[in-house]
Amino acid sequence: MARKLSARDSGFEDAFAALILKSRDEKSDVDGVVSDILGDVRVRGDAAVFEYTKKFDGLDIDASSVAFGKDELKAAEAQCDVGALKAMREASSRIRDYHQRQMPKNEEYDDGRGIRLGWKWTAVSSAGLYVPGGTAPLFSSVLMNAIPAKVAGVDRLVVTMPTPRGETSPLMLAACSLAGVDEVYRIGGAQAIGALAYGTATIKPVDKIVGPGNAYVASAKKQVFGVVGIDMVAGPSEVTIVADANNDPDWIAADLLAQAEHDASSQSVLITDDEKFVDRVTAAVEAQLKTLPRRDIASKSWADNGMIVVVEKIGDAVPIVDKIAPEHLELAIEDPATMARQIRHAGAIFLGRHSPEALGDYIAGPSHVLPTSGSARFSSGLGVFDFLKRTSLIGCGPEGLNDIGPGAVAMARAESLDAHARSVSLRLKNGKS
Repeated sequence: MARKLSARDSGFEDAFAALILKSRDEKSDVDGVVSDILGDVRVRGDAAVFEYTKKFDGLDIDASSVAFGKDELKAAEAQCDVGALKAMREASSRIRDYHQRQMPKNEEYDDGRGIRLGWKWTAVSSAGLYVPGGTAPLFSSVLMNAIPAKVAGVDRLVVTMPTPRGETSPLMLAACSLAGVDEVYRIGGAQAIGALAYGTATIKPVDKIVGPGNAYVASAKKQVFGVVGIDMVAGPSEVTIVADANNDPDWIAADLLAQAEHDASSQSVLITDDEKFVDRVTAAVEAQLKTLPRRDIASKSWADNGMIVVVEKIGDAVPIVDKIAPEHLELAIEDPATMARQIRHAGAIFLGRHSPEALGDYIAGPSHVLPTSGSARFSSGLGVFDFLKRTSLIGCGPEGLNDIGPGAVAMARAESLDAHARSVSLRLKNGKS
């Protein structure tokens, strides 16, 4: 049973903070093991990658078999369930359309003093996408990561996908094909991150690595940052639902469990202003758990990390939400748009009673790769910006230089950087400042 708190209680702040931080503080100490793997991959390249793949995934591969062929990717579509493939194509279209609208514009302007200024956006040349593989076909992760990269203009998009014992869902390969992935490799774990970051004889290095993974993958991404860019280090999945009593309790219960079934460390939070509604939702949760295939995971998540907060009035949810800074926020209330404008920190906001978070996981359009563990306070969900770089443009003619140059000289001299001052003053009229 999830813990219930009342915002009116004197000890609410401390109890609330402790519960929110509980799942976020759970860390796996794998950094040492991962460091050794990365170091080995950096030195021995392919040989190390293939050895770790055999050790951890039970798959014996070499340079000739590590990659999926283009024909294998295309042929996978014929092996997919027709309904799933149709839905995947619709999702691909929606994700592509959403991210095309995100693309920023280049800009150049004259500041009125003879200085030409601006910026331009260019995509990273290559990106690596880590996708959890095996028999669980998380093909939505391929679409949500790969399509924004291709829309941004990434030339070379590489997927690493663990295939334990050689088992691969055709849906995963079909998603790679639909998303326009250029290379797909049968490797996973920290060794895959090492191969993407450092390169091997078979796998060329990339400029940025994105995508979810287990504790070993998360640690590897942290450790290679600086050699390559990364998107984020993801924590447990989270949802916060603000709901009034006018909701169907079964709907809200299902939404809470949709997060809880991800992992035992996932966190589901309900904020409401009605005690009786709490009873109805908790009863619905218990009833639905009995029929849920992943009930063991969901039950542990709900019992250990679930939370219900009762507020005086529904508007009191706003500051609580901002303290959580949730990955996913559902506003199942009468006027969600007004509350959404008041919320500062959330990865994605789902507006209204008919907008369950699961829509965002698959088909709504925005990427489902979102900041977790409170990082929505300072970061955003994955989009085209993660694959773009902004370059400043500065152009000065003689008049513009004579106008603003003396200021640069004065600032350089104040910082005791004489060569800086000279590089400007030599170009000024009469060479003086």
